[in-house]
Amino acid sequence: MSGNFKLDVDADGIALVAWDMPDRTMNAINLSVIEELGKIVEQIAGDAAIKGAVITSGKDTFSAGADLTLLESLTRAFTDMAKNQGEEAAAALLFAESRKLSQLYRRLESSGKPWAAAINGTALGGGFELCLACHQRIAAENDKTRLGLPEVKIGLFPGAGGTQRIARMIAPADALQFLLKGDQLRLSRAKAMKLVDAVVPAADLVKTAKEWVKANPKAKAPWDDEKVRLPGGQVYSKAGMMTFPPANAIYRRETYDNYPAARAILQVVYEGLLLPFDRALTVESRYFAKILRSPEAAAMIRSLFVSMQELNKGARRPGNVPPSELKKVGIIGAGFMGAGIASVSAQAGIDVVLIDRDQDSADKGKAHVHKGLTDQVNKGRSTAAARDAVLARITATADYQALAGCDLIVEAVFEDRKVKAEATTNAQAVVPDVVFGSNTSTLPISSLAETAKDPARFIGIHFFSPVERMMLVEIIMGKKTGDAALAMALDFVRAIRKTPIVVNDTRGFYANRCVLNYIQEGHLMLLEGIPPAMIENAARMAGMPVGPLSLNDETALDLGLRIVRAAETDLGPGAVDPRQKKLLEDMVEKHGRLGRKNGKGFYDYPAGGKKHLWSGIADLLPKTLTREQVEAIDVAELKHRILVVMAVEAARTFEEGVVTDVREADVGSILGFGFAPYSGGTLSYIDMMGSKRFVALCQNLEKKYGPRFAPSKLLLDMAKTDDRFYRRFPPGKKAA
Repeated sequence: MSGNFKLDVDADGIALVAWDMPDRTMNAINLSVIEELGKIVEQIAGDAAIKGAVITSGKDTFSAGADLTLLESLTRAFTDMAKNQGEEAAAALLFAESRKLSQLYRRLESSGKPWAAAINGTALGGGFELCLACHQRIAAENDKTRLGLPEVKIGLFPGAGGTQRIARMIAPADALQFLLKGDQLRLSRAKAMKLVDAVVPAADLVKTAKEWVKANPKAKAPWDDEKVRLPGGQVYSKAGMMTFPPANAIYRRETYDNYPAARAILQVVYEGLLLPFDRALTVESRYFAKILRSPEAAAMIRSLFVSMQELNKGARRPGNVPPSELKKVGIIGAGFMGAGIASVSAQAGIDVVLIDRDQDSADKGKAHVHKGLTDQVNKGRSTAAARDAVLARITATADYQALAGCDLIVEAVFEDRKVKAEATTNAQAVVPDVVFGSNTSTLPISSLAETAKDPARFIGIHFFSPVERMMLVEIIMGKKTGDAALAMALDFVRAIRKTPIVVNDTRGFYANRCVLNYIQEGHLMLLEGIPPAMIENAARMAGMPVGPLSLNDETALDLGLRIVRAAETDLGPGAVDPRQKKLLEDMVEKHGRLGRKNGKGFYDYPAGGKKHLWSGIADLLPKTLTREQVEAIDVAELKHRILVVMAVEAARTFEEGVVTDVREADVGSILGFGFAPYSGGTLSYIDMMGSKRFVALCQNLEKKYGPRFAPSKLLLDMAKTDDRFYRRFPPGKKAA
């Protein structure tokens, strides 16, 4: 055996199976784990002297689930075999291999011996499915423990019996919500849902589990009892009809049928509950193998698991710079962004100096942090003691001298060159050699670095709003930025548990270049007379979390107008669309509509009520379509315009060397501006469609709507052979 498990049998004949993978911080399911656990299950089942078993973890957590590189290798094996031996043989292999874990868990469950899971920390995915296959689940008291089946968030669903066990443990409506949301439950919630049988002090965990095994020698799963009754009643019953049709409607409303795995969850729960348990597991396995072959699952696993892990672990960090442990950072600018950066930094255990132009402004920034943390306390997600500890790490002041001893300074002042230059000068008068980061959203880093004492130690650290919730940080390299600054920035981002992408300097960098195209497309559609509700709905149908008009309200219309005017000043009138500029001027300067921040934008935001589109929008538009014209609008084309305008810009940034790694383009697009997660990101979207088809689509849209859709030279070249970004530029390989 490979040593993933330790097996000890006590004097009462109770086996303790401790899962403790060598050279790993967390237990994960891979081929060696499946093979070894299978042998242990057979040993326990076949030894009359062993009365039952307790499985636990030798680490601080139980298991984070499957090693998804295993699933990636299965899909690659399917592709290779399909080419050489045909798709039917490949499908049979994929089905057989992908259900091994499901069969192992079923063998454990039906082995004739009682099994108890002693859950000593977080158990997710396949790790939690192992717990569900045990006859009793006992957890150690721990506020940090989370239990869940989050596979849907990476384009999959639980394929080791999870859908069938959950649907037989709780009512189908609750099961569907749990599976489709992929939530991670606290122990109190898991116990209330009866997914955990008991929660005990950590010191009593194994003892309690062994006592249960000893007292229940004939334990078996409820669904193996012929007299079992489903918790929510039969599928074809009044309760069933009140569950599945509404669930289907909710699924379509929330996903617009973009996520095959979410659809499969509905199908396997519905079909599985009509069948005996073992046949239901076969149905689950067949759907799982099908979803595993889907392009959406492949793209989401690659971007949202494999690539994100690699970036989080420092794939872009210079290897020649020793790691730094940040103890104190300075944040200049205590507004919404600066306060957010201060909050996440202090929550990571870093001391923070929060500076603004006067003490009152600095105190307001800290008060914003206090409010955000208090909201978490009120929701039960934190404690007052934890909040107070975070606040104690933040020093709010107007005195730049307090920056002495900082390892890093992040400037988050108003988006104005003069204001930023002043902040840089004031800070470097106190700490001249510190790495200095600018949280600019559009201004080129190289030009901002001109005021720095050492441009090699000046770097862009672009956060997204709201900082506390947005997981992406865009690290921008100026022309003279050195490795030491890059390493420090990446160490900081890792310390605050965000995901970094590294991009080269240009106006708007990567994320904003793409997202500004998205917002502009919404504006131009509006000016064509397309109803605003149709624009917003088409965007959500395409897979975006919010429509372009709603997003513009969130980012502020006056900021959008400043960006347009700055581009016009720096690059000339040809750099902006005059139609968009006039629309923003009318909204901001004639009607005082700045967005959500003043309760008036493309939407109205009534106090205590739901936002709704502003009725006065129509008065600003140069044309209004008739009902017949609206009904003739091609919604599929609207969806294409929305996604293509961002994807083609992403391809341009890659060709220009702004983004140099396909992983960063995709992960950055999903985390930074919510680009259709089911696609795997902007470049994966092109790859999924195929460069030849994508270029043809771009050229068609270019003829109709203008040069913003024009495919770049790189895309035209790739289209000749229908090449793919991930084939031509494997992760880590830069564009030529």
